[in-house]
Amino acid sequence: MAEVKLINIEKEYEVGVKAVTNLNLSIKDKEFVVLVGPSGCGKSTTLRMIAGLEEISSGELYIDEKEVSQLHPKLREIAMVFQNYALYPHMTVYDNMAFGLKIKHVKKEEIKERVMAAAKILELEKLLTKRPGEMSGGQRQRVAIGRAIVRKPKVFLFDEPLSNLDAKLRGQMRTEIAKLHKSLKTTIIYVTHDQVEAMTLGDRIAVLNKGKLEQYDTPMNLYNHPTNKFVAGFIGTPPMNFVEGKIAKEDDNLFFVEDHKKLNFEINTSSVLLKYENKKVILGFRAEAVGIQKFSKVSSFKGKIESLEILGAEQYLTVSGLDNLIISKVSADKMYQLNDTITLNINLDKIYFFDKKTEKCIH
Repeated sequence: MAEVKLINIEKEYEVGVKAVTNLNLSIKDKEFVVLVGPSGCGKSTTLRMIAGLEEISSGELYIDEKEVSQLHPKLREIAMVFQNYALYPHMTVYDNMAFGLKIKHVKKEEIKERVMAAAKILELEKLLTKRPGEMSGGQRQRVAIGRAIVRKPKVFLFDEPLSNLDAKLRGQMRTEIAKLHKSLKTTIIYVTHDQVEAMTLGDRIAVLNKGKLEQYDTPMNLYNHPTNKFVAGFIGTPPMNFVEGKIAKEDDNLFFVEDHKKLNFEINTSSVLLKYENKKVILGFRAEAVGIQKFSKVSSFKGKIESLEILGAEQYLTVSGLDNLIISKVSADKMYQLNDTITLNINLDKIYFFDKKTEKCIH
C-alpha cells in the first residue's frame, strides 16, 4: 500500500477561477481519509486530480514516494469507485470484475483467483452469473468495489459511492466499507458531502470549503475542537447553534451580552477573552449542550417552542428567545407542544467563542 502527499495542489479552470487552492495533505499508509464539504467545495476535483482524471494546475502529488502528477492514470496504481457504479450492463458480475485484468492480459488462472477472492470478501459468490440490471443498488455497488479490489491498487479512491442508495442501504454499506478497510489494510481516500459518513468512516477528515482546506483532523477533534465557525457548523447533526453578541466585563468577571439582552452567565476570565472585551464575538454551542437538564456550570434563558422533531428516545426542540432560533436535543421522556414556553440551560463547559471578523475559534 502507499502514502499519498498533496503539496500546494491547485486547480484553476479559468484565469482567476480556482476550484482548489494551495491544498496540502499527507495521507498515511493504510489510512482511511475522508474529504468532506458542501457542494462545489473542491473535494471531487481533488480526488479526480489524484486519480489523474483532472490535470493539476500546479503543485506536487506523491504516491508511495513517487511524484505522479504527470503520470497517466493507469500508471498511478490506483483504483476508483464511482458514484454511478459504471458497470457494463451486458456483462455478468464475474466479467465486470475481471474486465480490467483481461485488458491487461493477466492470465486466466490469476484472474479467476483474484475475482473469486474479491467475491468472497464482498459476499458476491452467488451473484457472479447475474447482470447489473438483475441486482439491487447495494449489490451493484459491491460489484464496483470488487472490480477495484481485483486490481490490487496501492490506493483506493471512492467518489460519493453511497449517494444513490436509500438510507438503510447507506448504513449497511458504510459498515461493509469499514470492514473492507480493516481486512484489506489499504490506503483509502473517500469523498462525501455527508458528514455522518465522514465521521463514521474516517481515521482523519479533511474539511473543504470553497476549494480551501479548513481543518484536517480526527473525527472527534473536528467535533470537539473546531478551528473555525465553518467547521463547527458543518460537522455535527443538527448544526451548532450560533448567537452574536459581545464580551462585557463587570466586577472582574466576563459576561456574554447578546444584542438585545444580557445572558445571565459568567465566563471564565481567560487572557484570550479579555482581549475581546466590548468586541463583537459569536457564541456557539451544540444541541446536546442546551436542554432542560441542569449542568454543573449553567446559563438559562426562556424561550417558546417554534417546532419539534420526535426521534424515538429523543427530540429536537427549535426554540426562540435569543436573536437566533436555538436547537436543543432533549429526552423524549417528557413530551412538549408547539408554543410551549420553557427554560433552557446552556452547559458552560461546552461553549465556543469565534472572532466575528475572521470566524476563527478563540476559546
